[in-house]
Amino acid sequence: MPAPRRHVLILGGTGFVGRHLVEQLLRERCRITVLSRGVDPIKKQLLSRDASLIEGDVGNPDFLRAVLDDVDAVVNLVGILNEQGDSGAGFEHVHVELLDALIEAMRDMGVMRLLQMSALNAGTGQSHYLESRGRAEQKVRASKLSWTLFRPSVIAGPGDGLFCRFDQLLRYAPLLPMGRANARFQPVWVGDVAQAFVNALNDDSHIARSYNLVGPDVMSLGEIVRATAKARGRLRAVLPLPDALGKLQADIGEFLPGKPISRDNWRSLQSDSTSVENGLLKLGVTPTPVLPRLPEILGLTAT
Repeated sequence: MPAPRRHVLILGGTGFVGRHLVEQLLRERCRITVLSRGVDPIKKQLLSRDASLIEGDVGNPDFLRAVLDDVDAVVNLVGILNEQGDSGAGFEHVHVELLDALIEAMRDMGVMRLLQMSALNAGTGQSHYLESRGRAEQKVRASKLSWTLFRPSVIAGPGDGLFCRFDQLLRYAPLLPMGRANARFQPVWVGDVAQAFVNALNDDSHIARSYNLVGPDVMSLGEIVRATAKARGRLRAVLPLPDALGKLQADIGEFLPGKPISRDNWRSLQSDSTSVENGLLKLGVTPTPVLPRLPEILGLTAT
């Protein structure tokens, strides 16, 4: 067998997108090292045995410099959707401060290629999540590294935080009250997102570019919930809430187990997560319709 073409270091490689990306890069004969602060035992079992896993302080430049030796490219998938409290400090630490340490270490070690996960609408609106994603993008653009930015809408696939999360909520709820039920999304298939990263890594023409990654279909939040219920054969209804009650729902959800919705989620929902431009096409990826794959997403059929 030919030798691996390059050594890729992935931060956040045990997560939802990361596991798919690891598999695709391994098929490209890349040598993969996954870096993590700490790994849930279940997630560790899901990670391919052909990838190396190193656990340590991903915010420590000295540790990062050590693991960057012999690395050709870095993929940063680290991100959170919720934080403890509502100060923005958690988002700032994960999305910005850890990135600062990574950029510093990459410069010191002469590793120039960086593929950075961001989010559609990064830098707009009032949510701490989107604000911190926007600041991270500014850091990447100013880094003088050979960067590519990826800005997906909500990402769909088996075990996702969208359809699968609503599937759990709908298990016992015949009626689901919902704020911002008309907020619109373009769910993008997780395999398409992973392939976009692979294609960008293989083609230097994508350096210093940012790409909005969206699926072919625009769906409201209410339509996503109803499609999830229909795929299960459940009779469920969505009760759209006026903004005042939707905001109250988010205030309460902040303190419920599992944090089904937070105040910061509510702020993010004020902007539609859609795009008229689809970077998947520019990256050579044909967008996958998500709805026909709902049975697969929900684990109703064999993959």
